[in-house]
Amino acid sequence: MSRRRTLGPKKSIALLVGAAAVAGGGAFVMANTSNAAQSPKALSAGDSTVCLGLATAIGNNQAFIAGQRANPDAQSAARIANREAVIAQIQVQQKASGCTVGESAQGSQPAQTAPAQTAPAGNAGAAGNTGNAGNTGNTGNAGNAGNAGNAGGGAAAGQQVCNGSTVTLSGEGGAPAASSNQFPSGTKLKVTNLDNNKSTTVTVTSVSGSCVLLNNAAFEQVREPGKFLIRRAVIQKVG
Repeated sequence: MSRRRTLGPKKSIALLVGAAAVAGGGAFVMANTSNAAQSPKALSAGDSTVCLGLATAIGNNQAFIAGQRANPDAQSAARIANREAVIAQIQVQQKASGCTVGESAQGSQPAQTAPAQTAPAGNAGAAGNTGNAGNTGNTGNAGNAGNAGNAGGGAAAGQQVCNGSTVTLSGEGGAPAASSNQFPSGTKLKVTNLDNNKSTTVTVTSVSGSCVLLNNAAFEQVREPGKFLIRRAVIQKVG
């Protein structure tokens, strides 16, 4: 006769407990996987003013790079490399702020209409005359910020410029400074944030794809905590 082995009550209970533990462990793993899949969604520029400011900063730098590639000169390669490094740093800030990394947006930079001036007789081709029709195509040329056709470049000292423009940061380091596609290097601009009444006066040191971009140090002087975009700004040419 064959003998059938049967499990005692204690062994049966132990096996049931072990099976329950294995099932529970599998459920725990599945729950963790599900939670990982439901990580918080990154914010877009439309969801947050912080994300909008960072996206605008990237967009402005990308516009500058596009301008350099469209109209290259001897320094274009170095400028492009610098701005690509700036974009990489802004992307780090996007990730830290919970924003969509790499999202780009162009800032509100309307074309500035220069005040009408009477051109001196026989001097229609002189730089600085707002009526110089031959330079009207240079407005969008980021590499030619000093051309007379760039709106705002001929503004008088103390005059408000870049009306309606938002102001954001370029992502560049160093002492407080600004970059612009409308004012030549050496121009002094006063930027006032109407939301907190803070002002900073900076010197334009390089070109960009916007009327005015502040570097990190200058932006810190006028920014509101947690914001990377100034929607209500007054910009004046002071020198």
